Amino acid sequence: MCCNSRLWHSHHCILPPYVNRRIAQNGSPQQRTRALRTLSVDTTLRAIRLSSSGAPQAAKRMIPGPMVVESQKLRTIYDVKNSEALPGMVVRKEGDEDTGDAACDEAYVGLGGTYDLYWEVFGRNSIDGNGMPLNAHVHYGSGYDNAFWDGERMVFGDGDGDLFNRFTISVDVIGHELAHGVTEHEGPLAYFSQAGALNEHLSDVFGSLVKQRLLNQTAEQADWLIGAGLLTDRVQGKALRSMKDPGTAFDDPVLGKDPQPAHMKDFVNTWEDNGGVHINSGIPNKVFCIAATNLKGFAWEKAGLIWLETLRDSRLKPNASFLSFARLTVTAAVRLYGSGDEEQIVRDAWNQVGIKVSKERAGQPAWTPQMQKQAAQPAQRKH
Repeated sequence: MCCNSRLWHSHHCILPPYVNRRIAQNGSPQQRTRALRTLSVDTTLRAIRLSSSGAPQAAKRMIPGPMVVESQKLRTIYDVKNSEALPGMVVRKEGDEDTGDAACDEAYVGLGGTYDLYWEVFGRNSIDGNGMPLNAHVHYGSGYDNAFWDGERMVFGDGDGDLFNRFTISVDVIGHELAHGVTEHEGPLAYFSQAGALNEHLSDVFGSLVKQRLLNQTAEQADWLIGAGLLTDRVQGKALRSMKDPGTAFDDPVLGKDPQPAHMKDFVNTWEDNGGVHINSGIPNKVFCIAATNLKGFAWEKAGLIWLETLRDSRLKPNASFLSFARLTVTAAVRLYGSGDEEQIVRDAWNQVGIKVSKERAGQPAWTPQMQKQAAQPAQRKH
């Protein structure tokens, strides 16, 4: 929590509400019943979260704390046994062997891969920078078609086996939801309109980086899909979202067509989905994919660092627009690597989706080698 004030958390679900609403409209009686049940559970949990947290407050940005020289990874997996009564029973703790339960063991690997990305690449001690334990609760509800982060823990449904597989099956889903915790502690970005789309975008970015790193894939090798494997064979689709080609992840009679735009000319103005947070995030998602691919190598090495530094920039406002965020990414590229290829690649990536960043916005000196070395050192951060 933030010093003397309460840090406000949102209830973030991987499956956008409009997907379940489409299922409720287009699906069989059984599919409609499950979709409405999932929507009801999500709405109730969100209301409980808001009432317990009070009014939204801005999170205080992290500041350097005492140096941490060893990993403080601490994972605990709970089995809710298809109830909705959290926390459930502890079934696996840090260092334990596989349980043989696919959901339990996938959650354990996903939490570990996420921690390792932040610690080993960015020198960040867990998602809050302060060694936060990572807890996951599997087998939530009966046929619950979603997974969510509630500010304290990850919760996974088993899916229905009809349209959706278990929600631990895609490691980038785990990385995505935990990244909301990073944004809450570093941002914050309001969960509405363009700022909310940036919030979702950052979760897709770091969720994808978790998967790419576990698979040891370069940016060119990666599929850039979010939620690959989550849809069953009965669904005409390959994932929930495509960062490389927004709008192409699924096109199904029940789920409908992937609504994500890939360019500002197709920006969707809507009140649905908190102003289109899961929809318009396709635009900055494509930017990151273009930038990471053109920067070559592993996406977490340069592009990931630029985007994390942008999130941590004190000039990033809760109501940030795509343009203001774009300017900060170019500034971060200049600060980290100087005025050169990295700056131009990031600028060009935004230009390709219709967001023009003028050159004078990036006029900051590059960090010295000593500054870059210090920035790369693992450090504990606190409010």
